[in-house]
Amino acid sequence: MTDAARVARIERTGGPEVIAWVDEILPPPAPGQVRVRTTAVGLNYIDAYHRSGLYPVELPAGLGSEATGVVEAVGDGVEGFQPGDRVGTFGPSRGAYATRRNVIADELVHLPESVDDRTAAALLLKGATAAMLVGPCARVEAGQTVLVHAAAGGVGHLLVGWLKAVGATVIGSVGSADKAALAHAAGADYVLNHRTDDVAARVRDLTDGRGAEVVLDGVGKATWDVSLKAAARRGIIVSYGNASGAVDGVNLGTLAKHGSLFVTRPTLFDYATTQAERQAMTDRVFAMLAREAIRPVIGQTFALEDAAEAHRAMEAGETRGSTVLTV
Repeated sequence: MTDAARVARIERTGGPEVIAWVDEILPPPAPGQVRVRTTAVGLNYIDAYHRSGLYPVELPAGLGSEATGVVEAVGDGVEGFQPGDRVGTFGPSRGAYATRRNVIADELVHLPESVDDRTAAALLLKGATAAMLVGPCARVEAGQTVLVHAAAGGVGHLLVGWLKAVGATVIGSVGSADKAALAHAAGADYVLNHRTDDVAARVRDLTDGRGAEVVLDGVGKATWDVSLKAAARRGIIVSYGNASGAVDGVNLGTLAKHGSLFVTRPTLFDYATTQAERQAMTDRVFAMLAREAIRPVIGQTFALEDAAEAHRAMEAGETRGSTVLTV
């Protein structure tokens, strides 16, 4: 077992160009830690938030929280993991952009033999997010209508399939014809193009004027007004991402004006606080995969050390589905 690793570091926040790669010699795993050799890394918008400074981090900092790998060594006091185990993590610790690293054991989950590393890396964080949003956060029920912004994105297309599996009617919003095709393939009942459609008005038309009982909004600032106008009376808007910038200046009176709405800004790790909860959430994700309710779309792969190029493509809207960095 080698102690050498290639690790991404940012010394300052900014564009993709601030991602630098360094050689490190890792210490042995500390008590409660596990040494993992990385096999695949999932790219997520939150990685760009940390890199850009939208979500402040202490510098210098590592990047990435979603990865798969193989256990190489375990520290004192670690139970449930041993060398050779295939494992994954979706955080909250960062540092997944690395060829190997020491990981807190409680942040690891076991992977089923039926799921390959690339698929798992594309699903862990995004799948757990979908499980949280549809389940304990929004508590979506059969028969409800749900508007999903960015319905062809990494989380969005998983949400579509998951929502259909629980019996919801799904309206997806996308920005192009090819993304509309992806949302339809994931199971959306209706797909709107926000560049050409008045999304809120169309949602009202499709629901006989009621609006959507649930709005799942991973876009943020650019879609906030649309979400307000599209939500049904006493509906809930779940703002879970900031792809277009953070929603700010929320006026509580606006919620009353649009029908006594509920709004939440969830964080996954308030719903997955222990290793057992993370494993249970992951098991639900892979159960949905096994029943083909969700179909991960790996739209593109990049070499791990081409992470900066992957960030540029993601922020330019050039990616489709999930993006995986391979080692």
